[in-house]
Amino acid sequence: MYAEERQQAIANQVRQNGRASVTALASLFDVTSETVRRDLAVLERNGHLQRVHGGAVRPGATPVVGEQGIDERLLSHTAQKLAIGRAATRFLPPDGGSVFIDAGTTTYQAALALPRDRRLTVVTHSIPVAGALAAQGADDLHVLGGRVRGLTQATVGADAVAALERLRITTAFVGTNGISVAHGLSTPDPDEAAIKSAIVRVANRVVVLADSSKTGHEDLASFAGLEDIDVLITDTGIEPAFAAILADHGIETVIA
Repeated sequence: MYAEERQQAIANQVRQNGRASVTALASLFDVTSETVRRDLAVLERNGHLQRVHGGAVRPGATPVVGEQGIDERLLSHTAQKLAIGRAATRFLPPDGGSVFIDAGTTTYQAALALPRDRRLTVVTHSIPVAGALAAQGADDLHVLGGRVRGLTQATVGADAVAALERLRITTAFVGTNGISVAHGLSTPDPDEAAIKSAIVRVANRVVVLADSSKTGHEDLASFAGLEDIDVLITDTGIEPAFAAILADHGIETVIA
């Protein structure tokens, strides 16, 4: 199929269904996600659709604006997040080490997968993560104080950042809303970005947990560069070309 034919078919899909995701279109037309994104860019310039995070909607439609809450994010890419969380346990420090678990629905899965026979100091700023680990009987669990953002149920602000910067963490499991070459790791909220940046600074090893829909995406506030990442755990949807770029930056990519 020629590019023009594929683009016309994509425009028809969006017009008929109201929206279409990059993943679904890539599967339908047996092309890469990057090819679909280029097609969507062409179609948007020509007024056939409006791009949104993860896909496209009809032109003039009102997309979901802003950051999604936990309940919404729990329903997206659930199988991938579960696998990523389980794979993260491979990078836990040995007994006696410390691990920071960032707020987020993928990092939450990593928290649930923590082995109970490992002696670890666990630090988090996520209320759901703290609640889940406390319910499991974690006996060396620390929660950063600060203002709680209702949307992510995470503590943020100067007090949380100051408390974190007094620590030295062995391994940090960090979530992100976007990861790109130019913008690094990013998130919609500057306060969340500030504490994520502090997590990266105090950790000896930074393990990013992000499904492939986050790759190539950029949000408002950058909190780390690619040079700050040691490992990315993601799923099979990551573009090989993007994984190669990460490898050039010394980042180990693990497919869960």
